[in-house]
Amino acid sequence: MRTWLTERFGLTVPLVSAPMAGVSAGRLAAAVSAAGALGMIGVSSATPASWIEAEAAVAARGGRPYGIGLMAWALPGNPGQFEAVLAARPPLVSVSFGPYQRYVEELRQAGVTVVTQAGTTDEARAAEQAGVDAVVARGSEAGGHGRAEVGTLPLLQSVLDAVRIPVLAAGGIATARGLAAVLAAGAEGAWVGTAFMGCAETALSGPAAARVLAATETDTAYGRVFDVAQRLDWPAEYGGRALRNTFFDRWAGREAELAADEEAAELIAAARRDGDFDTACVYAGEAVGMVRERRTAADVVAGFAEAATLLGRFAPPGG
Repeated sequence: MRTWLTERFGLTVPLVSAPMAGVSAGRLAAAVSAAGALGMIGVSSATPASWIEAEAAVAARGGRPYGIGLMAWALPGNPGQFEAVLAARPPLVSVSFGPYQRYVEELRQAGVTVVTQAGTTDEARAAEQAGVDAVVARGSEAGGHGRAEVGTLPLLQSVLDAVRIPVLAAGGIATARGLAAVLAAGAEGAWVGTAFMGCAETALSGPAAARVLAATETDTAYGRVFDVAQRLDWPAEYGGRALRNTFFDRWAGREAELAADEEAAELIAAARRDGDFDTACVYAGEAVGMVRERRTAADVVAGFAEAATLLGRFAPPGG
């Protein structure tokens, strides 16, 4: 399975573990990279530069390529994050969700491969014009934040026709079958988050991980409830897909009211501290129903490597 992604970073599996804030720190990134894919560190809006420095050192310790994901809308208010990433010089940096264009050239001049996530074909075209090295076609099935306007498969087909830079596929890809499908379509690899949420190396708490393992494919919901409740300044066009819970169901469709309810804000803050996930959120994608047991990152990557067998069914005789 040789693609632009495997050749660029010396991988054996064309796979990136998505930068999930609160889930993927240095330990998970290092484990994914050691297994032959490319692991990433997820950075939240409030993450201090010192944390990035420490986790980047963990991810880099094994000598394998890794990446860091930043949220463009948060960087003006926390410029130390970008400075820390520049100092770490990871092989791959993702800057998405907001005015990312201003950071592209400086990263590239530092020798970093730059990608951004796109939820529409127009966003992918804009990414190409901004000079990124590759674009992630992120469908509405994906967990965490992003657009929910187009599913992965139609988006991937459209983006592949619209741009000339390498394209990675994200959203709903959790097994070798999903990886084989997007590679066959023309993607250079898959960008996968939820499939790694059951890994022993994640930063998820025990109660949050238990919720993930117990969830089914219909247990996620998309919206801005959790962002509004936590007073996070995510741009309105980027909602989040998370495990549905009592708090979400209570407030869905009442976001304006929620924005003025300080008691609800205090409630969700306390729930995060206490590990109460009937109220606090766990971001996850529609593929969560296929995450059924605790596994190592190496086991997950090995499972994705079986895509080669699936794609081999179409090889010519003797090929």
